[in-house]
Amino acid sequence: MATDYDAPRKSAEELNEDSIEELKTRRADKPTAVVDEDESDLAEGYELPGADLSGEELLVRVLPAQADEFTCSSCFLVRHRSQIAREKNGLLFCKDCEG
Repeated sequence: MATDYDAPRKSAEELNEDSIEELKTRRADKPTAVVDEDESDLAEGYELPGADLSGEELLVRVLPAQADEFTCSSCFLVRHRSQIAREKNGLLFCKDCEG
């Protein structure tokens, strides 16, 4: 059995005062750590590979590249111009890819 060294300690007199009935009721009153979750609620957040998503509609507004943005030629992410680390042959590279 594990010992909790931070728990307050009882003296020998206090240990003898605890009756078996009190100890049994304390043991029965302890809350359990079991969490009751519905499996169907958990499964809603997961997508299976190869799932048919043809009926789903994507609701994302796509904006064109702004004047203060560039697309990194290595990772193809759109970044702010302050993230330009290098330009080679007209291609721009971000600080993350060049770091």
